[in-house]
Amino acid sequence: MEYTDNGPTPKIYTVSELNANIKHLLEEKFSFIWICGEISNLRIPTSGHFYFTLKDENSQINAVMFRGQQRHVKFDLADGLSITGMGRISVYSPRGTYQIILEYVEPAGIGALQLAFEKLKARLAEEGFFDPKYKKPLPFLPRKIAIITSPTGAVVHDILKIVHCRFPNVAIEIIPVKVQGEGAEQQICAGIELLNTRAEADVAILARGGGSLEDLQAFNSEPVARAIFASKIPLISSVGHETDYTIADFVADVRAPTPSAAAELVIPAKADMMKKCHELSVSLNVAFNNYIEHLRSNLAHISKRLVDPKKKIQDLRLRVDDLTGRLSRLARSNLHFKRERLLWWRDRLSANNPRIQITKLNSRLEQFYIIMLKSFMIYVNKNKLRLRAASVKLHALSPLAVLDRGYSLTRTIPDKRVVRDSATVSLNQDLEVMVAKGRILCRVKGKFTDGQKDFRTIAKTT
Repeated sequence: MEYTDNGPTPKIYTVSELNANIKHLLEEKFSFIWICGEISNLRIPTSGHFYFTLKDENSQINAVMFRGQQRHVKFDLADGLSITGMGRISVYSPRGTYQIILEYVEPAGIGALQLAFEKLKARLAEEGFFDPKYKKPLPFLPRKIAIITSPTGAVVHDILKIVHCRFPNVAIEIIPVKVQGEGAEQQICAGIELLNTRAEADVAILARGGGSLEDLQAFNSEPVARAIFASKIPLISSVGHETDYTIADFVADVRAPTPSAAAELVIPAKADMMKKCHELSVSLNVAFNNYIEHLRSNLAHISKRLVDPKKKIQDLRLRVDDLTGRLSRLARSNLHFKRERLLWWRDRLSANNPRIQITKLNSRLEQFYIIMLKSFMIYVNKNKLRLRAASVKLHALSPLAVLDRGYSLTRTIPDKRVVRDSATVSLNQDLEVMVAKGRILCRVKGKFTDGQKDFRTIAKTT
């Protein structure tokens, strides 16, 4: 407030000055605060920033979360979701409204890490990362075992101790990585990639001790899950205590409840194998001895049934003589039968000699020729008589016979039409008159039609 001769005068603020002062006071008073509420009116423009309203039963406040801070959000924001967040109060001077700019949010009532775990687990399960058909079997007796873990922890010593006790002379390779904290996720992925690049180990163990969900976060990350899934070498996951489950446990080919259990799974006990080998050796010896005794018994039984070779040869000689005699008799009998058969066919062939048949057929052919010739003469004479009678009848009906009786036939020239009516011809027309012997060419000099005469003088022709 300023003072003048007339007394104090109030300070007059512009709107911008007032908003600037309010902004300064709010940002100084509430630098960073925690706030909880329910999301509503969530908007995500093309800039990628989150704009929404945070409200409770009685009030609400505008909130914004810039795209740069969203990398820490492990769940999806949605209307109606209750969250707890940390941010700073700010005033947007152009509109004179205040808002909270959030730097970190997590769901209210459930931890962000747990929600991110469930979200990633559901997505990987949908993609088939946990499908049993992709699980690779563990080798029965690996030549080399790779251990991916921290080289300074107690886990690696427990695994080495158990493996040494179970099978002392197996080769072990340790791939040192960080198992928690910043950079652990990248080192685990690099260790799995190195394991597959070298391709010297037959099986691998990914291990670490127990811890909180935050401590096990590297084993719940998507890159580690994809690296395990892409591994060509069978991998056992033994992360945390028996009750701890991570994404790596679900993706791995085999899940061991503890690192010690993983060591027992990866290699069989040498003492047990030696005991089993001894038992199999004893069983094999017993079976082999029993088989030999069985063969000996069969040999003795067969030897008793074996006949003296000399006696056997004599019996075979007698049998050969008998078979030879039977074969000779059978051959003679067969030869006699075939000879009789041959004679029968010869007599039959002689009776059916082709020359005799040809003579008989020639005689029959001559008879058929005489009969056919007589029949042909009779047929010809008969047809001659029929022809003569038909000729007489035809001559009687022939126009030439009519002409022989003194009649004639008149035709026009040159179309050869028979003249039946005097009206069809004209005076001075040339006509052809056919008589019994020859033809007469004449010209019409006159004609009568129904008693009327049509006569014209005809010019002389030279």
